[in-house]
Amino acid sequence: MTARAGESYMLAALAEAEAAAARGEVPVGALLVGADGRILGRDGNRMRQLADPTAHAEMLVIRQACAALGSDRLEDADLYVTLEPCAMCAAAIAFARIRRLYFAAGDPKGGAVEHGACFFSSPACHHAPQVYGGIEEVRAAALLRAFFAARR
Repeated sequence: MTARAGESYMLAALAEAEAAAARGEVPVGALLVGADGRILGRDGNRMRQLADPTAHAEMLVIRQACAALGSDRLEDADLYVTLEPCAMCAAAIAFARIRRLYFAAGDPKGGAVEHGACFFSSPACHHAPQVYGGIEEVRAAALLRAFFAARR
């Protein structure tokens, strides 16, 4: 995969985050991409809409991809998400055996990849994806700041 392709996938995840914000959801978007470059799942947070605390963008795209492939393993898939995953999402990423995780903004308060629990470094983690952070970080962080500033 080229750097340009990775950037375009993160831009698509950012579009999902913007759509989530328009629905009144915390603006986090995600995209799951197969080894062939095919998009297996794309969505943004839907916790309020679905009245489901597990309806994080990452969880939704993992469910979509598993349904599309008829498998609980996504070993050749790459996940693009606009915010560092929380502990729940990091665990789901590990259980799904996702190959690579690309995220935009770090999350010192709720993240569990480079912050907090550092789930993939835990002995309880049976699979750790390759992790790449900071892709389109400025744009993702600005979207989150604007969303929360509008609610204060």
